[in-house]
Amino acid sequence: MTSSYSDILTRIDAALHATRPVFERFTPGAIEAEYKAGHDPVTAADRAVDAVLHQTLLRDGEGWLSEETADSPARLDKERVWIVDPLDGTREFVLGLPEFCVSVGFVENGRPVAGGIYNPATKETFLGSVDSGVLYNGKPAQPSHRKTLEGALVLASRSEVKRGEWKQFEGTAFQIRAMGSVAYKLALVSAGLADITFTLTPKNEWDVAAGAALVEAAGGFVSTLEKTNLTANRRDPLLSGLLACGPFLKEELLALVEPHVSVG
Repeated sequence: MTSSYSDILTRIDAALHATRPVFERFTPGAIEAEYKAGHDPVTAADRAVDAVLHQTLLRDGEGWLSEETADSPARLDKERVWIVDPLDGTREFVLGLPEFCVSVGFVENGRPVAGGIYNPATKETFLGSVDSGVLYNGKPAQPSHRKTLEGALVLASRSEVKRGEWKQFEGTAFQIRAMGSVAYKLALVSAGLADITFTLTPKNEWDVAAGAALVEAAGGFVSTLEKTNLTANRRDPLLSGLLACGPFLKEELLALVEPHVSVG
């Protein structure tokens, strides 16, 4: 890939490959989980992958934000920061559902500019930067060119659907498919394997930084609920929510969610 971020992409690719032997040590659906505050599960795989990513990616002068690493305000002074989720979709991993992934985002001056996402269960790899486009399993990919919501495939959070948060969108002209891992859903949108994904529920930067970079790199549309570009490496990494779609669905997506968005 021709890119000013070629070194970053090389490191991301190497890091994703380095996680494969780690996942071979664990069997999805047959692994014990602990529960953090807020009832979020964490496993030995989460921690092992985090260690591999940290060792493979980080260089002097760069910042680090990971779900499984104690946060440090030192990252706030860095122009270049890694924002990673070693295992996004841990609930699905524990249940044995093939909807989990490694999510690696690279942020420059607050903007997610490169990302890589790897699903160990499906062997899918998504890699890209804002000046190179996106590769899906090593081949160039594009987002959906669909121009209307009618017949569109919209990926919804499995847990949000379970809580009833998507009932307000039932009976519409598009297909809703519940799925784990917001990072994986964003990756699928970046490669045109789904038309839209969105969440009106707060998410952390490590959930979405890599996926947002990929969607933008592919030429798709990404926005916060405030209708602004995603700014990352903030002191508080919690975002209100996120919208993503192919380039021609932007206005219809914004109109769809507008009545349901309440940003304080």
